[in-house]
Amino acid sequence: MIRPDAQLRSGHIPADLIPPGTDPRSVVIVHTTPRSWTGPVVLILVAAVGVCGLVYIATVAVLSLVKVAATTAVAIKTAVPTLIGGGGLITLALKVPKAPRK
Repeated sequence: MIRPDAQLRSGHIPADLIPPGTDPRSVVIVHTTPRSWTGPVVLILVAAVGVCGLVYIATVAVLSLVKVAATTAVAIKTAVPTLIGGGGLITLALKVPKAPRK
């Protein structure tokens, strides 16, 4: 066994770890469980899905607002001549000063 922790995992107790005067048969080695990466990986995946969902919802909201604004602009453009005075019957005239008499 190359590594000391492998020696402990296999149940071999090195003599330098046993205090003097202790019966080696009464020594118990407690191992911790290996770290599980399931929680952090799931957390990262949930965060990524949440960010993508938020971007999607924001994009849909902005595009729907642009669509409403475009529809409103077209409606106003067609309604203004009617509101001003009968669908284009009003004409604008510029007054030009007369030339001086000689």
